[in-house]
Amino acid sequence: MQELSRRTSCFTDSVIRRMTRICMQHDAINLSQGFPDFDPPAAITDRLAEVARKGPHQYAITWGAPNFRAALAAKQSPRMGLDIDPETQIVVTCGSTEAMMCSVMTVANPGDRIVVFSPFYENYGADAILCGAEPTYVELHAPTFTFDEAELEAACALPGTKALILCNPSNPSGHVFTRAELECIARLAKKHDLWVITDEVYEHIVYAPHEHIYFASLPGMAERTLSCSSLSKTYSMTGWRLGYVIAPAEVIDRARKVHDFLTVGAAAPLMEAAVAGLELPRSYYDELTELYARKRDLFCGGLRDLGFSIVEPQGAYYVMADVSELGYASDYDCACDLIKKVGVGTVPASCFYAEPESRFVRFHFAKSDEVLKGALDRLDGWKEKMAR
Repeated sequence: MQELSRRTSCFTDSVIRRMTRICMQHDAINLSQGFPDFDPPAAITDRLAEVARKGPHQYAITWGAPNFRAALAAKQSPRMGLDIDPETQIVVTCGSTEAMMCSVMTVANPGDRIVVFSPFYENYGADAILCGAEPTYVELHAPTFTFDEAELEAACALPGTKALILCNPSNPSGHVFTRAELECIARLAKKHDLWVITDEVYEHIVYAPHEHIYFASLPGMAERTLSCSSLSKTYSMTGWRLGYVIAPAEVIDRARKVHDFLTVGAAAPLMEAAVAGLELPRSYYDELTELYARKRDLFCGGLRDLGFSIVEPQGAYYVMADVSELGYASDYDCACDLIKKVGVGTVPASCFYAEPESRFVRFHFAKSDEVLKGALDRLDGWKEKMAR
């Protein structure tokens, strides 16, 4: 038989989604894969019911239905401090996963290097490798999950470095990058002529006093930034797979060609229904932040009361918990035992790291209060339950 692609030989399946499957086998509460257990806003689902009867049901324009792009530009322009042209500066993708892959393929060639902060969402390294590029990892040092400027400078200065991937707010750590940190990244991007690909899918889930600053809003950065996001987390609709890239027109022109041959286009009826979400008032986003702040306080406070050492998130809806005192050589074995012996699913954080790391597991708290309290009840006495 012919040899299989060497680019995929280094991959395993997604550890996050594997943990979901293990949760299902053991009837565990799934706090591993980060999807909410509550519905999208009624304005969206009501509109979807109408669309189901009336359409559209055929292909939209490959790079996104015009009314969806117009609504997205109207929502994002004031927030990002940009005048976004929906006709030339947006490509709608099948989720932010495709948005990131599309962006990497647009700016990087085989043999290029791409800087990735570690810990990182597990797709980023794979995106680079599938494009034939090489990821260069820069550690975000626990417990603050900030970077060392000298280490970042060294990575950016490596020959062939073409781009940097920035997840803000960060998954899995929950770190929200400060203006000073972003300005440092911007200086290095200018100095070394790098593209910056941002994953800002948690842009509306940020906890006071922290604030989300769009990287493209920094002086001189709009022309070298590909801003990726999606509707998944903001509107509790991860299954709809509606993402996008916002970038300068000449970049989007190339990104649309890549997207066309990756997935052709996002689902036309879902774009039509989702316009109702993009047109929601600002109060919706304020209430979303308040909702997740309450859930963070409930769950993180509960973990502390149960003896977990945690890194309180500044944004997103994940929390890193230090389980090193249990003495497991493998955080994966620890996470599996949490599922089997305690009945709560988590993710071994080693899958987010380039460097060896087995101290942490990642929980998510995008669940109803009842589910979170149920998980905390099961976690009561977790050290004794997991004693081997």
